[in-house]
Amino acid sequence: MSQYRQSPFANLTPVVKNLLIINVIFFLAYMLLDRGSANGPVTTICGEYYFDSSGFRPWQFITYMFMHGGFEHIFFNMFALFSFGPILEYSIGSKKFLNFYFICGIGAGVLQMLVQAIEVHNLVGSFTLTAADKHLLDQLMVPDWMQPAQAQKLYGIYHAPLVGASGAIFGILVAFGMLYPDMDLMMLFIPFPIKAKYMAAIFAAFDLFGGFAGSSDNVAHFAHLGGLAMGLILVIIWNRTDKKTFY
Repeated sequence: MSQYRQSPFANLTPVVKNLLIINVIFFLAYMLLDRGSANGPVTTICGEYYFDSSGFRPWQFITYMFMHGGFEHIFFNMFALFSFGPILEYSIGSKKFLNFYFICGIGAGVLQMLVQAIEVHNLVGSFTLTAADKHLLDQLMVPDWMQPAQAQKLYGIYHAPLVGASGAIFGILVAFGMLYPDMDLMMLFIPFPIKAKYMAAIFAAFDLFGGFAGSSDNVAHFAHLGGLAMGLILVIIWNRTDKKTFY
């Protein structure tokens, strides 16, 4: 048996490799500077805040997808990128894969913010709060006209940033399921092979249920669905306009 063992990273495609590196760099900055806090300087600058929040900045639609809230969060996202990203990048080319990744990630962030806007409107009858009400919430005080449960919900929307590459990753998963529907996959915690098309459907069903059931698991289900939807739309469009690339 040869003593030479090829590195598992040897066959990484260029975009996937650089995305992995950038995500790790951002995570190290988060661990060193924020020390695990959602209110640290890196998360405050790079996490995606609701558009009416004082923390919102336009670039956060891009930077939020390089932020992660803990080791488990980044591990599963980067494991999925490592597992499915190279095959998809080989299939559609590095430039199109990079565009795909960012479009899915941005779409996920946009949908999450739209859902937040609907939630704010349902609570206060407007998509924004007055400066006085925002100031009271910033001070953890409840405005006179507001119920404590309303204030708690609004505080979370205005002060808890969206972080994670999950939207872009879910776009990759749905594209993989459409391009290689009958490929058998071995997934973590599933002791038997499952076809790629069923894997994508299971993830979509999980987030549909979690999103519309109002799950309190701190998972941005609608961001996942936004990434899935953008991935689905892009594959359909590219399949119709570029037969040499898809199928």
